[in-house]
Amino acid sequence: MRPPTPSQTIGPFYGYALPFAGGGDLVPPGHPGAIIVHGAVLDGAGQPIPDALLEFWQADPAGGLTGAPGSMRRDPVTGSFAGRSGVGFTGFGRVAADADGHWTLRTLPPGPAAPGALPYISVCVFARGLLHHLYTRVYLEDTAGDPLLDSLDPDRRATLIARPEQDGTYRFDIRLQGGEETVFLDFG
Repeated sequence: MRPPTPSQTIGPFYGYALPFAGGGDLVPPGHPGAIIVHGAVLDGAGQPIPDALLEFWQADPAGGLTGAPGSMRRDPVTGSFAGRSGVGFTGFGRVAADADGHWTLRTLPPGPAAPGALPYISVCVFARGLLHHLYTRVYLEDTAGDPLLDSLDPDRRATLIARPEQDGTYRFDIRLQGGEETVFLDFG
C-alpha cells in the first residue's frame, strides 16, 4: 500500500463541528407556505458524495435579505450548538449530505432580492477533492429576465433549475463534473 498523499489527508472533516441540529430547517415542519428542496451531490461518474457539506442563503418571500439571528444559537447549559430558535427566518442553512449524498432543505420560497430579478437560493458546496468551495444557485422556475440564466445555453441553464415534484417539493441535484455538470459561479 502506498502512503496517502497530502490531498488525501486534508479532509474533509465537516462532520466534526460544522453541521448543527436542524441546519436544513429554515422553517419548522408544517410551517404555512413551506417548500422542500432536496437532491444529491454527485461526482463526475454520477456516484454520490456522502461527505459533502452545503450552505444555503436566500431572501425571504418578500425579497428581504436581512434575515434574523439564531442559526448558530448556543445551548446555555451545555455550550453546544442548539440550532435555530424555530421562530425567526434566518435565510441561512447548513446541511451535510447523508451516506447516499442526499440533502434536504425546508424553507420558504425566496422572493426577488431586487426589482425585476428572479428569486433564487444561493448554494456553497464543500466536498472532498475540492480545495476551494463552489458556488451555484437554485432557481425554482425557468423564466426569462435573469441575467445569469439568460447568458447560458439551454442545456447549461437547466442545471440551475430545480424540478418540481409534488406539492411544494423540488429536486435539485448538484453534479461536480461531467457532461451534466452544474453551472458554478466565479466570484473572483
